[in-house]
Formats: sequence, C-alpha cells, structure tokens
Amino acid sequence: MTSTPIEEELRGALRDDLTRALRRLPELAAAAAPELTFTPLSGGITNRNFLVTRAADGSKLVLRLAGNDTHLLGISREVEHAATVAAAGVGVGPEVVAFLRPEGYLVTRFIEGRPVPEQEMRASPERLAEVADALRRIHNGPAIPGLFVPFRIVEAYRALAQSRGVTIPPEYELAQAIARRIELACLTAPVELRPCHNDLLNANFIHDGTRLRIVDWEYAGMGDPFFDLGNFSINHELDADGDAALLAAYAGEARPSALARITLMRVLSDFREAMWGVLQQGISTLDVDFVAYAAEHFDRLLTVASRHAFERALIETAEG
Repeated sequence: MTSTPIEEELRGALRDDLTRALRRLPELAAAAAPELTFTPLSGGITNRNFLVTRAADGSKLVLRLAGNDTHLLGISREVEHAATVAAAGVGVGPEVVAFLRPEGYLVTRFIEGRPVPEQEMRASPERLAEVADALRRIHNGPAIPGLFVPFRIVEAYRALAQSRGVTIPPEYELAQAIARRIELACLTAPVELRPCHNDLLNANFIHDGTRLRIVDWEYAGMGDPFFDLGNFSINHELDADGDAALLAAYAGEARPSALARITLMRVLSDFREAMWGVLQQGISTLDVDFVAYAAEHFDRLLTVASRHAFERALIETAEG
C-alpha cells in the first residue's frame, strides 16, 4: 500500500515536532515518542487536524495546526481558541486542553460520536431542534474577542484577492449591490451582536449520542445571530418549512420579519462563500477548483436575489 504525503511526514520531522509540542502538556509530559500515535483527520481546508492517541490509556486528543496565510481569510487563532473555550463552556464545543504558543496549536478532547447526514439534519425535526438549542446556547453565551461583519469581509476578500493577481468575477459588482441593500435593511432593524460560529457546514457537526456538538470555530466572532441561522439554512438547503421549524425551535415562534432576515442572510452567506473561494485562488496551494466553487455560490445568490421573495424579505426585515 502506498503511503500518503502526510503519513510519510508523520514518520519523520513533523511527528517529532508535534510530539515535542505535546510534551509541554502536563498530562503528556512523560510520554515517550512511541506512546503517541498521530492519525490525520479528514476535512479542513484552512487547517490540518490530527487524532492523537496515547497508548498507555487509549485517551484521545485532537491537535489542530493552522494552515499557511489563514490570517488573510480573517482567521485569528487566538479568537478561535477563545471561541472554542466559550463553546465548550456552554456544552456545545469540544473541551479545550491547551493552546500552544507560539505555534498556535489548538488541542482539544476528541468527541466520541458520529457525523449527522445532511438529509437527516434537514428532514428531522429532532435534529433541527438540537441545532436550534446549540445555536441558542452559543448566542446567549459569553462574548468572544472577535468581530464578524460579512459586509466588510467580502470587501476585504476582494481587495486581498486583487492584490494577489486574482481576476475578480464580474458577478461581484451585482452581488455587492445586493449586499448593500441587505445591509440597509438590517441597519433599519438592528440586532444585538452575539457570539456566532459563522461556518455551519454539515461537517462541523458531531452527535455524541446525547446532544449535537459543533467544532471548528476559526471564523467565530461577535455578529448577527441570524447569519448563523441563514448560514446553516443555506448550507443544508432548508426549504421554507425547514426555516420556519428551525426558527420556531430557536426563538419560540417564527415571526415573518425574522424569517425574512434568514432569507437575506442565506444570500449574504453565499456572497461570503463565493468571495472566500475567490481569495483562495490567490493563496491556496491545494488542488481544489476554487473558480468553480466561487461561481457556484455566485450563481445561487444571484438566482435567489432575483426572486420576488427576496424583495419581500428586504421590506419585512426593515419593518422589523
């Protein structure tokens, strides 16, 4: 069987570096190199995750290494650490064992559980209720030292991508005009900034058998809680009934103005995702078609924004 590049790395210098770093932890200080097994975990475009198993007792940790230039994507590893601690404190995120400086390695307990298939997440009232409970816990939890304003993030992504020679798609200008209309409607009916995850992809959910847990807090920051709701909705392709069920479980009722705000945030989420893909064209070394990725999200946001329901959502959001 042919070894992968990461597996080869883990037989050499990378393994030694990671072991030395982990031995700074009190519980692993006496662990000899052969006692720790490193297994790459799948997923993670902007980071590398390893399952660390200790042979002596079978205990498991997750070691998270930041990718190159991820600060350009607006990621602060210090904020990620603080957000993960806050999420763990309200029973949603993984327990934080350590944040190793200066490397910026985040070490958490491994969550024993299972991924939840998208179809189950989308179609099960029980799962939607668990999502709502998890988000409510986060949004009502302690403040975290970061700010997430998607209206400004897409502009920053554009400037950074352009500075790295990336051709900005022509769809950007129309999408930006749409985002300005969303921003105006939201400013007319402001909401209190709350701690938010802001990257609620299905892969970031794990069910531990008791409740739904959320991992990967690298884009977390104080922001509009409806962005989380809209981000989850668009990433899981909820229909109107799904949005109503999610909102009712989250807020106790599904007010038309709140549903409208979710509709707007679905569009804004796609804009952020599209420009994330544009910027990745200038900084990523991965073999991923980020041009197609960005185009897919631009196409969806422009399609949704062309519908009458979007115009109605702008009005209902502004009216509060």
